[in-house]
Amino acid sequence: MHLIFCNLAVWEGEAELLFFDANNYISSIKINIMAKFLNTSGVSYHLEQLINRANEKLVLISPYLKINEKIKQSLEDKNRMKIDIRVVYGKNELHPDENNWLKSMTSIRASFCKDLHAKCYLNENEAIITSMNLYEFSQVNNNEMGIYIEKSNDPDLYKDVYEEVQRLIRFSDEIVVTVEKAKVKENNGQKSDTIQKIEKKSDSVKNGFCIRTGVPIPFSVEKPLSYEAYKAWNKFGDPNYAEKFCHFSGEPSNGETSVSRPILKKNWKKAKETFNL
Repeated sequence: MHLIFCNLAVWEGEAELLFFDANNYISSIKINIMAKFLNTSGVSYHLEQLINRANEKLVLISPYLKINEKIKQSLEDKNRMKIDIRVVYGKNELHPDENNWLKSMTSIRASFCKDLHAKCYLNENEAIITSMNLYEFSQVNNNEMGIYIEKSNDPDLYKDVYEEVQRLIRFSDEIVVTVEKAKVKENNGQKSDTIQKIEKKSDSVKNGFCIRTGVPIPFSVEKPLSYEAYKAWNKFGDPNYAEKFCHFSGEPSNGETSVSRPILKKNWKKAKETFNL
């Protein structure tokens, strides 16, 4: 009788089955671990790593927003690197200090999404879906959980998360925040109150949309593709190849747009008025 022994070695992101006989190692089989469960400390750790590993894009979706200093430092570093950072939140009672900080970050675009309850954090290679808000109190005091997804291990699941994130961005309103001191008389020696003003504007006023993927990008009729989509398009470089979305509105174009005609005919007049084309 020939006995074979099996041992499972597990580390972050993957596992390996190791096979032995009584004397020697025989072989191994690598196993990809798909989504990984996270507890409270795991969510906090992987969120920080996800931000630090972002090199192209970063999306932070959280109904409540009060970012702790450690994460702010990481975001400030990414801001200096000019990485595209999107923050989507659902409660507009932001503290004035938070507003001022967001305003100072030139690479961060903040959007307000009505009835937002989802919490999701994503870069170009990984994502976290969790119960944890991007809120300092939650990270310290609450019992949270979540799942961690790597694009390399589960590309289909990552793609589903990415597409839903982009849908939320399209349906959210980008904001411009200003904070002013209210000019009111002091009452019993108390300082004047701080007033928060939030001005909403449509994403489509500032942004266009990739005609292949529908993701928000800077509006430019000469460059209507995201960088990743452009690399795929450039393999053949056909300016008349039928694409999927309108560069101006982001709506499905059903093949009626292309690099040479990135805007649907029905939207051209409005696009000319909006962008002075």
